[in-house]
Amino acid sequence: MNKPLAKLALLTLAASTSASAQNALSDFVVTGAAADKILDRQAISLDTAERITMTCERLATERGVAISVYVLDGDGNHVYIHRMDGQVWTNIATGEMKARTALSLREPSKAQMNRAIRDPDTEWVGMELGLFANSGGLPIIVDDVLIGAIGVGGSAPRINEGWSDEICAHKAMIEVLGSAPPLLEDLPRNRGPATVPVPRFAAADVPESSLPEEWVVSGDAAKRILNANQISGDTARNVARACRNWAAERGESMSAFVLAPGGDLVHGERMDGQVSLNMKTALLKAETALRSRSPTSVRNAAVTNNRGGFPRVVGLFDFYTEPGGVPIVVDGQMIGAIGISGMASGENEACAAHGLTTVFGDRAAIPVYPQ
Repeated sequence: MNKPLAKLALLTLAASTSASAQNALSDFVVTGAAADKILDRQAISLDTAERITMTCERLATERGVAISVYVLDGDGNHVYIHRMDGQVWTNIATGEMKARTALSLREPSKAQMNRAIRDPDTEWVGMELGLFANSGGLPIIVDDVLIGAIGVGGSAPRINEGWSDEICAHKAMIEVLGSAPPLLEDLPRNRGPATVPVPRFAAADVPESSLPEEWVVSGDAAKRILNANQISGDTARNVARACRNWAAERGESMSAFVLAPGGDLVHGERMDGQVSLNMKTALLKAETALRSRSPTSVRNAAVTNNRGGFPRVVGLFDFYTEPGGVPIVVDGQMIGAIGISGMASGENEACAAHGLTTVFGDRAAIPVYPQ
C-alpha cells in the first residue's frame, strides 16, 4: 500500500474508532435537547443510574442483605438515590459520602481507606477535605470518560464470600456498562480487642401497620427501624416513576425526592435535562411538607395572601413556599412526603398528586382547592 493510501486508511480507522467510542458513551449519558439544556454531554443519564442501582439491589437481595445507593453526575449533582427497606439514616449518608469521595479522588473510596490503614493520621486530614475512608464508592467511567460516581452503603462486608458494598457496585457497573475500574487490594485492619460491651435492645415484636405490606416497611426491616408506618422503598420509587411518566407524556421533565416520616431519604431521581437547583428545591419542598404536615401550596397561598407573613415563614421556620411538596398520607396515616420540582409548566404539585393516586388510588390524601 502506498503512503497516501496508508495514511487515509489510518485516518479512516481513527475516525471509525472515535465514532464508535462516542456511540458507546452516548448510550449512558444525557443526550439531545436535555444535554443542550444542562450544557453537558458527559453526565450520567437517569436511565443508566437507575439500571446500575437496581442491578445492585438485585444482587443484594440475592445475598439476603439491604443496601443504600447514591449516584452522582460528574459535577457532584444528585441523579439517583434509593434506600432499601430496613436501612437507617447512616446507611444512606455513608452512601453519599462514598460517592463524593470517589468523585473527588477520581478513584475508589477504598484508596482513601487504604491510606488511612497505612497511616491513621491520613484519615483526619482527609476528613477535613470531606473524604470518607471507607470502601463502597467508585467512579463511573465509560471509554475513559468520567460520567459520575456511585456510593453503596448499608451492608457488612463478607470478603471471603465475595460480597461487600464495593463489590455490589462493581458487579452492577460491569453488568450495565460492560466494564468498571479494577478493585483495589483489601488491606487488613489492625483492630484491638473488644473491651466495651455493645448494648442491644431486648427482643421485641415486629411493628405492624394497618396499611398493605407492599406500601410500607414491614417484617424484619420494620423491626430494625422500629417503624411500620414508613413508605417502602419500592413504593417510593413507584410514586416517583408514575410522576416521571406523567411529566414525560407532557414533554417535560422533573426532579423528585421522597422522604420517610423522620426526614430520611428513601428515594430521589433527576430526569435528564434537570439542573442541580431542581433537585435542591425538590428536597426543600419534601422537607417543608413533612414538617408542616401540609402541601407547600398551602404556604404559597398564605404568603401570597399575606405578604407580611413571608419573612416569618421563610426566616423562622425555614419553609419553602413553592408548590410541589405533599405529605404522603394514606388512610389518614402519614408515611412520608414527596417533593417535585423542575416542571416548566409549574404543574409540580399535580405531578406529585398523580404519582400518589396512581399507587394508592383514592386512599391517598390529595390537595383539594375550593371552588
